[in-house]
Amino acid sequence: MDHIFFFYFAAVIAATSLLVVALRNPVYSALSLLIMFFHVAGLYVTLHAEFLAAVQIVVYAGAILVLYLFVVMLLSIKSEERYHNQLPLAGLLGVMLCTEVILLFIKSQTSAIAPAATADPVAGPGNTEMIGEALYSTYLFPFEVASLILLVAMIGAIILAKKGINEPAQ
Repeated sequence: MDHIFFFYFAAVIAATSLLVVALRNPVYSALSLLIMFFHVAGLYVTLHAEFLAAVQIVVYAGAILVLYLFVVMLLSIKSEERYHNQLPLAGLLGVMLCTEVILLFIKSQTSAIAPAATADPVAGPGNTEMIGEALYSTYLFPFEVASLILLVAMIGAIILAKKGINEPAQ
């Protein structure tokens, strides 16, 4: 059964990765990237790495994709490229998806509670604890170098953005 989920996630990740590069509209490209991020998180869940899946959603789908969308907004796309005639269909699909999520939540609340497991769980560090220990002991130097590189990139982006503001219009 795990193979079926793996092949599903792998196929969707490969297809949406190609769409990120192939689509001409940057908004559609960003949406394909969002779908890819969520399926990578699903792949992490199948590998029992729930913490990495949550970080994937929060950091990549939350922060990085928002950064990409801000860049797309700063590019000032023409208004006819922003709005599409597919809005009614998208609204209908959105309502159907929200209804399904609500129904699944209600069903999970009313279903019978499974009996508690009698066997004691294996005592040992959890997934999150193991990642934190490795990150702040073995990989502390690469972690700090990566944060320094991101800081330099952020300062460079601010300097480049301010340089364009102060220049006179021609």
